[in-house]
Amino acid sequence: MKEWKITYGLLACISILFILYALVANFIIDPGAKAFLSHKIGLKRELNLPVWINVMHVHVAFACIAMATGLLNFSNRVFEKSRKLHRINGYVYLVSVLLVVITSGYMAPYATGGKISSMGFNALNIIWLFITIMALVQIKKKRIIRHRNWMIRSYAFCFTNMTIHLITSLFYQGFGLIYATSYTIGVYGSIVLLLIIPNIIIRNINRSRKAV
Repeated sequence: MKEWKITYGLLACISILFILYALVANFIIDPGAKAFLSHKIGLKRELNLPVWINVMHVHVAFACIAMATGLLNFSNRVFEKSRKLHRINGYVYLVSVLLVVITSGYMAPYATGGKISSMGFNALNIIWLFITIMALVQIKKKRIIRHRNWMIRSYAFCFTNMTIHLITSLFYQGFGLIYATSYTIGVYGSIVLLLIIPNIIIRNINRSRKAV
């Protein structure tokens, strides 16, 4: 229990800081995404900028909602006090993930790095949606532990943007690769990490439960 409180506290700090960063960066500092768009060179499809920016803002907003609602539903206090709130919050998370995936699908053809990056984003969207639906299926069957495990896997994908940019920065600034190549590595690298890390967390949680 103590380990979970520490883990949840750390998760809450990271999630809240990232939500604040995403909102400030995308809606206040650079609402036109000029810095991000500066890396999109040699696009094969014409970019309808006003539409793309509106879709991007919807994408960011619901990504933040998904991160916030997911975090709230991992709280034992919320679960114990109100199962109804937990359930409603879960559906808000599900809808938010769906909207993030749809908006990401629109933006994927314009992804930095071209077609290879676009394919990576489409694969990422399919995986995230599948995992989230699996979490819903498990709770419908009253399999609480399996539901929790699938939700841990699903919630990991809320950190897709963060993971992509961390990997991109590593290869771009650390190893000196061109930005487009670094970004493509970031997309595929994030898929691998976001599939592996939650399973490590699940394994540790299960070990802690057995040790009690």
